[in-house]
Parts: sequence; C-alpha cells; structure tokens
Amino acid sequence: MITGKNYIGNVLTSIGNKTFKTFNPQANLQNETVFYEASAIEIDKAVALATAAFKTFQKISGVKKSEFLNEIANQIEALGDQLIDTYCSESGLTKERAIGERGRTIFQLRSFANLVNEGSWVEAVIETADPNRKPIPKVDIRKMLVPLGPVVVFGASNFPLAYSTAGGDTAAALAAGCPVIVKSHPMHAGTGELVAMAVVNAAEKTGMPNGVFSNLNSSGIEVGVALVKHPNVKAVGFTGSIRGGRALYDMAAQRPEPIPVFAEMGSVNPVILLPNAAKSRGGDWAKTYAASITLGSGQFCTNPGLILGIKGTDLSNFIEILSEEILKIEPSCMLHPNIIGAYEANKTKMLAQNGLQTTAFLDKKILKNYGRQIITTVDGATFLENTNLHQEVFGPFSMVVQCQNIAQLEAVISNLEGQLTGTILAENELENYGNIIDTLQNRVGRIIFNGVPTGVEVCSAMVHGGPYPASTDSRFTAVGVNSIKRWVRPFCYQSWPNELLPNELKNENILGISREINGNKTIESL
Repeated sequence: MITGKNYIGNVLTSIGNKTFKTFNPQANLQNETVFYEASAIEIDKAVALATAAFKTFQKISGVKKSEFLNEIANQIEALGDQLIDTYCSESGLTKERAIGERGRTIFQLRSFANLVNEGSWVEAVIETADPNRKPIPKVDIRKMLVPLGPVVVFGASNFPLAYSTAGGDTAAALAAGCPVIVKSHPMHAGTGELVAMAVVNAAEKTGMPNGVFSNLNSSGIEVGVALVKHPNVKAVGFTGSIRGGRALYDMAAQRPEPIPVFAEMGSVNPVILLPNAAKSRGGDWAKTYAASITLGSGQFCTNPGLILGIKGTDLSNFIEILSEEILKIEPSCMLHPNIIGAYEANKTKMLAQNGLQTTAFLDKKILKNYGRQIITTVDGATFLENTNLHQEVFGPFSMVVQCQNIAQLEAVISNLEGQLTGTILAENELENYGNIIDTLQNRVGRIIFNGVPTGVEVCSAMVHGGPYPASTDSRFTAVGVNSIKRWVRPFCYQSWPNELLPNELKNENILGISREINGNKTIESL
C-alpha cells in the first residue's frame, strides 16, 4: 500500500504541511495518492540516522552487504504487478518497458552483491617493511578503498527504477558501505515509495542498521538543497538536466567542506556518418536511426540528437529517407506535462535559430502529452558559429549537420561539448579517418561502431559518463560495478598491528581476495 509518507529509516512519517500528487500522462489526470514533502525536521532526522548507521555499516562484511543487496532484489520482485502498474500510471511508459527496467534494476543489485561478496574490489595493496633498506628503512604501508559516508541520491525522471530509488547510484553506494538518502523524484513518488519499502524491508531482514536507507518526498528544490548543504552528507549522485546538475555541483563546492557531486547530465550523442557508409548503407542507417531517435519518445540520455556528415548527394538521400521513415513511426507518450512542455519550449527555441531547416515534422493530430518527432538540418559553418545549436532537446528531436568537408567535420567535433557517447558509421573506411576518431574520443565517454547509442549495457566494461557537461567527473562511470568507485576513497595504514587491520589487509588473506603485495598480484597470504 502506498501511503504518501517519507521513510526516515524504517519509520513512515508525514509531519510536513506541503503536499503534492503524481500525474498519469496517458490518462492526462492526477493520481489519487497525496504525498507529503519532507520537512526540515525529517531531513535532519534522516541524515542523523544515516550518520549513526555509517559507524556500523562501513564495517559490515562484504558477505553481509551481499545478502542485503540480494534481498533488496528479492523484495522488489515480490512487489509484483503493483510496482509495474504504479510505474506505468506515473510515467506513461509501457508495461513492457516497466518490466524490462525492473529486470535491469534487479540485475544491477545482484551484480553489486556478487562484487562485494567476492571482495577484491577494495584494491588492497600491501607494501611490507624493510628495516634494512638503505639509506632509509622502509615502513609497512597498506592501502584499500573505504566508503565516504552518507550519500544523497536524486531520482531521475526518465528511469523510475533503474536510475532512481534503488537504481545504480543507490546500489553502488550501499555496496561501497555508504548509507543512502534518496530524494525521490516527484513524477514517480509512488513507485519510489514501493521500492523504498523493499529496501527498508531488506535492511530489517538482513540486520542492517536503521538509517542505512531513507526516502524523502519533494515536489520542489527545497529538500534537495537542504540535503546537499547538510554538513553530514558526504557525496551526491544525480541524473538529470545540466541546469539541475550544475546547480548541485556549485552548491556542494561552496560548502565549508566541499563534497563530490557525481552528476550525469546533458548529451546530444553525435553520430558520424562517413562517406562510404552514406553511399552504400545510407537508407538502412536512416531507418535504424528513425527508430532510435523516437525510442521511448526520445527520453533517453543517449538519444542520438546530432548526426554529422559530409554535404552531398549521399547525405541528402540519407536526410530524405530519415525524414520519411521517422514520420511513419507512431508517436508515444512523454513522461509528464512538464517534460513535454520543456520539449516544446526547447524545440521552439531551436527552430528559431538562423539557418536551421526542418525536414520532417509530424503535423497530424496526436494524443495529449505525446511528443511530435522532428528532424532538422543545418550547414557546418552555421553550427560552428552558433553554440545554441549544440544544446540538447530532450525528446524525439535530431539535427543533421552538413559539413563542407572532412576538415570542417573535424572542427565541428572538436568544438562539441562533452558527450556520453559518440558513434561512427563506416564501411571499409575507418583507416582513412584516424583524426576524426581521435577527435571524437576526446569528446565522449563511449565510442560506438556501426550501431546506435540508445541502450546502455550494464557490465564492468561499460563507461556511462564523459567530459563535462555529460558528467561532472569524466574519470568515473555511472553504470556497471566500477561505478562503486565514486563512493569510496583510498586509505592507508602505516606500521599498524596486524590483528587490528581490516581483514582485507591482514597478513592472513582471510577473505581469499586478490591483493597486490610488494608489487605482485596474488591471493596468497603473507
């Protein structure tokens, strides 16, 4: 049952006087449940509980954390159709999408459970003492990764499960040993409460300290601001707009004790259509990209919003077929009236830019809150001169830039802001475009060959991040088990008694993990 209350640790509370409801964009009406925004008292209580919980949770074994994460997955599965139905009623997304995203969320949790159960992720390094070293004796030094402390996670609008309450940020932070306070997204607060209940139940069932997880409702920015400014919060995870992510980043940097904000923000995900590919497979790629641009009504952070090619007959044919094919695709519901309102506003702003032409625009009657797909085009010189054309339009929108030659194509790529992905479409010609590939690599976190950027595989090799503004720190990924490294710091013990060291660093390799000892990787004991 959804109560509309906040989870402050394992207690449901609603002492605030500000309320709101979620919205069903398919039905175009508000959902019934009234949600209570967290009050200042509830915020302080959640952080206090998380701070107290950290003292215990940071020392809990990987095996126990693994049990906790697996039990969260079990509890989410046990929610059954109630979770799926709530997800759909708050997002306008399909049941198939909901089931798929639930599966991804569960997979992420179990992946982190496996990681911490095995334990080698802490990157234990041991340098033993050498008292006879000349001219200065060497002391014993041992290093490992340790958790930062309480983490605030902001739920994402476009992924009510996989990037929200128990999504990748939360799973990674809990795996690292950090208590989590979720600032639930107001567009899917009911989905968030159900998942929060699953996390709290799992925490109680596996003996985790109260306060290891809290879920706070909010319809505006006040709760998020209070959390980021709270002195006992040690890191922030965010998925959303550049404006929102940058505001949090600046706020965290201005604290008396600055803290890291790991924000995954805007990206237009440039696609480079090389000449041979345009000539031999341009029509096929046009059909493929029509589907990719409209997938999920364009509401993916990896949506291909920018396609770059060399001006000529082949690129013109590609644009013509892309424009024809995209109009054959039925539009779909967007997440919320606010989302489609922003889409329309940003689209209007973009269409007002000099030199931009529309080649496809769906002008038939469509349902309320559905997004109209659109293809535009502009020449390379205009794109270079006007950075307004570089901005993301979140929705089923894409722009084709017609570059005069390879030199201009390279200039366009090098002048792009940081991106999550870049794609190369080529046909037996890659060896001739090394500079293009190198230039693109310097602007993106993931480079794709002959494919589409939509779809982010959850695995240890994945990088979901990139130079600013794709993310606030391009050294880290927000997807895959390596994302755990955002929530930890290196820590070393010098000349410490063996019996007082954590198990990961003791002479006896009690945990059987892979460690580096005096420069050699081994699972052996000292």
